[in-house]
Amino acid sequence: MKKYLLKDLSEKQKSSLLNRTLKFSDNIKTDVSLILSHVKNSGIKSAIKYAKKFDNYTSKSPFVSSNEIDEGARQVSLNAKKAIKEAYINIYKFHSLQKRKNIAVKISEGINCSLKYLPISNVGLYIPGGTAVLPSTLLMLAIPAKIAGCNRIVIATPTIDKVDPHILYIAKKIGITEILKIGGVQGIGLLAYGDQSFKKVDKIFGPGNRYVTEAKNIVSIDSKGVAIDMPAGPSEVLIIADEYANPAFTASDLLSQAEHGSDSSSILVTNSEDFADNVIKELANQLKTLERSKFIKESLRNSFVVITDTLENSFSFSNEYAPEHLIVQVMNYNKYKSKIVNAGSVFLGNYSPESAGDYASGTNHTLPTNGFAKSFSGITLSSFQKSITFQELSKKGLESISDSIITLAEIEKLDAHANAIKVRR
Repeated sequence: MKKYLLKDLSEKQKSSLLNRTLKFSDNIKTDVSLILSHVKNSGIKSAIKYAKKFDNYTSKSPFVSSNEIDEGARQVSLNAKKAIKEAYINIYKFHSLQKRKNIAVKISEGINCSLKYLPISNVGLYIPGGTAVLPSTLLMLAIPAKIAGCNRIVIATPTIDKVDPHILYIAKKIGITEILKIGGVQGIGLLAYGDQSFKKVDKIFGPGNRYVTEAKNIVSIDSKGVAIDMPAGPSEVLIIADEYANPAFTASDLLSQAEHGSDSSSILVTNSEDFADNVIKELANQLKTLERSKFIKESLRNSFVVITDTLENSFSFSNEYAPEHLIVQVMNYNKYKSKIVNAGSVFLGNYSPESAGDYASGTNHTLPTNGFAKSFSGITLSSFQKSITFQELSKKGLESISDSIITLAEIEKLDAHANAIKVRR
């Protein structure tokens, strides 16, 4: 990992560090658009064609049968079931507390307003299945969808023939019966456009590679009424540490993020250059023992260390970067908690590794990347809900505000708006 002294960086150099590694080439956009157009026009037939091309798909049916769900669920070990159960309980507990109350208020005599929260009835959950299958992502998405009351929850995940048993076990546990064996761009296309034998969804959730990300961005504009959870890019972590942190812990957290993929980013920001050097040594030692070292080495090329003069400067840099995951490994970390304004999810202290949030602490691991933590939140229960406002005015209530309505309508030269009030007088 390259080291940089923050005080020696020009604004241009600093801006370069803050920019993400994700850059969609024209070829990617062209390829994704082509696949989506074919799926839009030909539905499942085209989706299967591309699944065969990119994922070596061989299944006789793109849909998982109830027998396949039962069979897959039986293959899961007792140890895995125990781990899934613990994660399920914690995630459910945290998200169930996020329920919001409907609002009803009397604005004035004859004017009553209310707001009602409703579930998004029809959602699609994209579960990656490329270099690693991610059942944890299904837990993170399906549990709040279920709590919110979404009527139809569809899973799309890439596979050759059979869906990973852990995915099927979780689906059965949560009560999801509609599972597509197709992922990638073609899977996103099916979720967004549907087919004669498959109804499209209203909102798509879930992470993916740059092709999936580009596909989500395109369908959110091109499809009719289909939203996406958030803009996304490769996964990232930024660790703020001081000289009192544990270099082995810090290195392990950087490596755990780096193994997500070759375009992931792991960043260390510290006010101690000696500590940074010790972390870099630990990276080399721990890397020798890891199976996904190939991905990690490529990822570390996108990663770097920033040396600051003070911890205050470290937090300022982090807020500018707005990381997906922020780990704070400094003494008296609660003293600095109020300084954090831009981050997807924050991990405080030496014993709060990102892995905890990725799997079982209870918070959600579907988070904004690519700097979008400045304006987007991670997945919460509200991500699976929408709200509707109501208003009820009596004749007296309308009369009490009619002059203001007419005046504002006339300022905007919208005479029909004003007339809708005048005819009621």
